[in-house]
Amino acid sequence: MTISVPAAATANEDDLKLDIVNPKNLYDPSPNGYSTAVIVPRQGRLAYISGQGGQDSTGALSPDFAVQVKQAYANLRTALDALGARPDQVAKLTVFVVDHDMSKLEVLTKNVKDMFGASLPAQTLIPVPKLAIDPMLFEVEATVVLE
Repeated sequence: MTISVPAAATANEDDLKLDIVNPKNLYDPSPNGYSTAVIVPRQGRLAYISGQGGQDSTGALSPDFAVQVKQAYANLRTALDALGARPDQVAKLTVFVVDHDMSKLEVLTKNVKDMFGASLPAQTLIPVPKLAIDPMLFEVEATVVLE
């Protein structure tokens, strides 16, 4: 069986823009730092960024949740930069929070809004009892559309 792949067309930046969808008949999630759905353009290539924790460049982890979250998003930004991507190219985030409770939502929302502004990706928060390294309290992974 032979599969034919069409030749790639040159796409401009608008062709690769993510389409954010927040249906009017559903709860508006944007105040909480995410969108209901994001449509990836047909011409886009996807990259998957592994979970980024709150370790600094030496591997040290603060015991403070807010410090770890801020560092994890800085690490995510570094990974995006390495791919030549911007935050508005992130289609989906999955965040893992150790011992999640409602008090942590404000920290999470602030960091997402600081990084993504109005281009809020789709996002899922998964409460977990622990992560790969015991002192880790937070981890974020991303699906990115590359130009």
